[in-house]
Amino acid sequence: MAIGVWISLFAYFALMIAIGVYAMRRATSSSEDYMLGGRALSPKVAALSAGASDMSGWLLLGLPGALFASGLGSAWIGIGLLVGAFFNWTLVAPRLREQTVHYGNAITIPSFLANRFPTQALSLRTVSAIVIVIFFAVYTASGLVAGGKLFESAFSGIFNFGGLSDYAAGVIITLGVVLVYTVVGGFLAVSMTDFVQGCIMMLALVIMPAVVLFGEGGGGFSQASQTLNEVDPSLLTWTEGLTFIGWLSAVTWGLGYFGQPHIIVRFMAIRNLKDVPTARNIGMGWMLISLIGAVSLGIFGRAYAIRNGLDVQDPETIFIILANLLFHPLVTGFLYAALLAAVMSTISSQLLVSSSSLTEDFYRLFLRKEASSKECVTIGRISVVLVGLVAAVIASNPDSQVLGLVSNAWAGFGAAFGPLIILSLMWPRTNGAGAIAGMVVGAATVMIWIALGWNAEFMGGPGVYEIIPGFIAAFIAIMVVSSVTKDAGEYQHISH
Repeated sequence: MAIGVWISLFAYFALMIAIGVYAMRRATSSSEDYMLGGRALSPKVAALSAGASDMSGWLLLGLPGALFASGLGSAWIGIGLLVGAFFNWTLVAPRLREQTVHYGNAITIPSFLANRFPTQALSLRTVSAIVIVIFFAVYTASGLVAGGKLFESAFSGIFNFGGLSDYAAGVIITLGVVLVYTVVGGFLAVSMTDFVQGCIMMLALVIMPAVVLFGEGGGGFSQASQTLNEVDPSLLTWTEGLTFIGWLSAVTWGLGYFGQPHIIVRFMAIRNLKDVPTARNIGMGWMLISLIGAVSLGIFGRAYAIRNGLDVQDPETIFIILANLLFHPLVTGFLYAALLAAVMSTISSQLLVSSSSLTEDFYRLFLRKEASSKECVTIGRISVVLVGLVAAVIASNPDSQVLGLVSNAWAGFGAAFGPLIILSLMWPRTNGAGAIAGMVVGAATVMIWIALGWNAEFMGGPGVYEIIPGFIAAFIAIMVVSSVTKDAGEYQHISH
């Protein structure tokens, strides 16, 4: 491996750790500082932090891999996400920023729900915290799988000592660096590193497709299109071979946005309500450019591979293969850093949200109600490490697919929290009983759907993405149970 690659990677690792140390001096003195950055994020940091923590290794591995394998039909996932993100910023962001302060200055999603529905506070905090920790362990594992794949593909044979595989080394190194800056610097470190990582990711997704198309061996749009048409004309169509169920399963990824704790917690941390529209515009611009780059990389990367006789055994590694093949080692190292940025930005956000729930909604609620802010910061740091270790165990299988793990966790959060967040912010009749019903029904529906394999095959036809039945069932459960039960205390609480 060329020395230039290592120089770029070490520079990236050093920058992330330096940001963590800087943040430690500014925002780790209290629980609100450590877990929410003191609610002082600027619009640009909030926007890119939400985007970077959202996209993860899925943006540089999973989505290009899906486009590489099956063509433009897979791009509907990105379109659904773009629409979902826009409505998330428009409908949820301003209301959540305002109401989390209004209802007891809540610093976690479970504590907001508990304050919003006080008669069911204990049940809501417990159930929502359990859902967060379980699904985030899986979600975090997907990021570690991406890190493992990078090291396995890019650094083959370097780490094979003492029985340690390249894949395992990648998982360990990825987790190790994330733990350092997350444990040390908390939410502010995570958000600031997300901002830097978001910039690196977007730049990489502009550079890579451009070089693949117009660099040596690329041939431009016309040659790439001709190559793909000769192999399989359906690769360049949006609908060829795509059933209605397949299309619906793709675009409904956007529903998941409303229930992703690691994304919507950024809305709670924005400096003030007036900054939300600015953050939305920055975030949507970043997302549009990044998604176009990822789609272009997947589809035109396929054309490049065909024209140049590349053997791509795992489509999710096309970014890694092309980074190593087409660029100077210093640039290759930068591109690897972009992939690690995508992975680490999401892992750190997920670890912190899980840690916040374990600290505020388990430790402080059941074990040490009188715990000081300093003690909670310490417990939060320990929780980050524990959740990270559990995720590493889940990620230990090198055959795991990034997109599969992400889709399961995304659906779980989207169904469990999405309808509840929307209705708790926008429908005054929502009550505690309805909130619990929706959360349990949504999460259970997703898990049962996956266990029965209906996301792969349903009634003899193509599978239905589990977020669809989960989201619908949760939405109905909240509205029905809230309509047939009364809780005068909650309505009085809302009116204040």
